[in-house]
Amino acid sequence: MKKEEAAIRQIKHVQSIERALNILELMAEIGEPVAVTDLAEKLDLKISTTHRLLTTLMYRGYVEQEPENSRYRLGLKVLEIANAALSLFDIRTVVHSFLEELVKRCNETANLAVLDETEIVYIDQVESHNYIIVKMFAQVGNRNPVHCTASGKTLLAYQSEKKIKNVLSNIQLTRHTDKTIVDREILREELARIKKTGYAIDFGELEEHVRCVAAPIFNYEGKAVASLSVSGPSNRINADFMNNELASLVMTLAAKASRRMGWKGKN
Repeated sequence: MKKEEAAIRQIKHVQSIERALNILELMAEIGEPVAVTDLAEKLDLKISTTHRLLTTLMYRGYVEQEPENSRYRLGLKVLEIANAALSLFDIRTVVHSFLEELVKRCNETANLAVLDETEIVYIDQVESHNYIIVKMFAQVGNRNPVHCTASGKTLLAYQSEKKIKNVLSNIQLTRHTDKTIVDREILREELARIKKTGYAIDFGELEEHVRCVAAPIFNYEGKAVASLSVSGPSNRINADFMNNELASLVMTLAAKASRRMGWKGKN
């Protein structure tokens, strides 16, 4: 009986989310402040239900109410979410040519990733043309922890101190290989080194035989919004090649991508 009740509660919870999204979509379609009665009628909902959903959306900033006529309009939170989504598409559009150039220059796989709390998400990739291609965890749509990836470490290194503390206090430093950093103080030192040199390396910290070099991409506000990286197998990428050639190449292209994003900082 308890399982059935839990299932019913879950269905109701999902239904409430769907109804809330329907309200937001309808308000966007109408394009002007609207009364609760009109929303309820168009969505075939009770006025009390609609009002309750609107109250929750108002509390979270997705909806605002006009004091003079009590009509509802979309809130600034919707714009914030939309801008965040658009920025990802803009990043992919802007940076893709640099991914292609990176592959052309070193013939290894190039990746574009963004930070999401304690993980990174790969949002674009151009694969190597090498005859033997190593299938890695770095594939579009995949998520990986920040502490054991070059992309994750380089993005975390350029976050605010508050953000870094929050991530370090919430992340689980899981060991994947004998090179994985599982000590928070050592990770702190690594982040400081990355910010000083401008790039991060993953010398088999997530996958034993995979190497990666990453550098941050900054937007017009100077915020590190993505990372550009190149990855490949250990039999083609050794320490000297990573630090003496790939690092410089990745940083150069990341800086070019940053300037295309409106960044005015130094190389």
